[in-house]
Amino acid sequence: MAKLVTIYGGSGFVGRQVARLMAKDGWRVRIAVRRPDEALFTRTYGAVGQVQPVLCNVRDDLSVRAAMAGADAVVNCVNILAPKGESTFQAVFHEGAERIARLSAETGVARVVHISGLGVDPESASAYIAAKGRGESAVLKHRPDAVILRPSVIFGPGDSFYNRFAAMTRLGPVLPVIGARTRMQPVFVDDVARAAVKGATGEAAPGIYELGGPDVLTVKEVAEQVLRATMRKRAVVNLPFWAATLGARVLGLAQLLTGGLFTNSILTRDQIALLRADNVVSPGARGFADLGIQPVAAEAVIEDYLWRFRPSGQYDAIKQSAKNLRAD
Repeated sequence: MAKLVTIYGGSGFVGRQVARLMAKDGWRVRIAVRRPDEALFTRTYGAVGQVQPVLCNVRDDLSVRAAMAGADAVVNCVNILAPKGESTFQAVFHEGAERIARLSAETGVARVVHISGLGVDPESASAYIAAKGRGESAVLKHRPDAVILRPSVIFGPGDSFYNRFAAMTRLGPVLPVIGARTRMQPVFVDDVARAAVKGATGEAAPGIYELGGPDVLTVKEVAEQVLRATMRKRAVVNLPFWAATLGARVLGLAQLLTGGLFTNSILTRDQIALLRADNVVSPGARGFADLGIQPVAAEAVIEDYLWRFRPSGQYDAIKQSAKNLRAD
């Protein structure tokens, strides 16, 4: 019988790509998510019955244990951009990660892959960064043989970074950015998924891998990439951190006053904290080269999914070409 992998958060931005690749390699894939009915699209990644969405809440021991029953490997791709209800950073990134690792050790799962992030720090003033740091430490406590992946900002169809910049280009002549000089190494979602697969199949040695794309870019340079891809001309203006923090507080207050009816996923203080520090691979860290993966640059991919933000969408390139035609 084919081997089985359980992917927690397997219908998410990164998880679905891991599921697709694992199914392609012949694995049986169990997609552990809170709403299986919204993950039915993952069943098309393999043969009938090969990919199965199942109900799971990473805040519950029995739920997590049941989802990994009989699994040869587990991959934790669970991620949230902002806390909502009981799904806090602490509950998801720390306690949820610890629970998956602890139960995998108790049930004898052979391999564990945990997707973390560059710059995680348990002592950070950012609740997001600190919770991810504590979660990573908890995983290594229970599974010192785990493969930990620390990607920089991830791009690809459906991302929450390049797509957000592209949407902002529609709003006016100015494209505001926060932390214009902050550096990052945007990494393709498929490359992160390939690294996760190597960890789940045993092709990657246990340990921490820092994953960054081939280009180190400032936030301003990322914005300029987006403008080229969307064929728009905008003035890129740096928004001071104090102004961004003020805006985040207003949005946070709005969420508080509405009792959670409005969820602030627009701009939070944790997002601002992430933009205060460079997000690049550390010198000497293990990374893609150690995994035998050649990462893809953002410039080669983003036009494939940002074209919809162009003034005329898919027809913009045709219009530009038509301008070169001459009447006989």
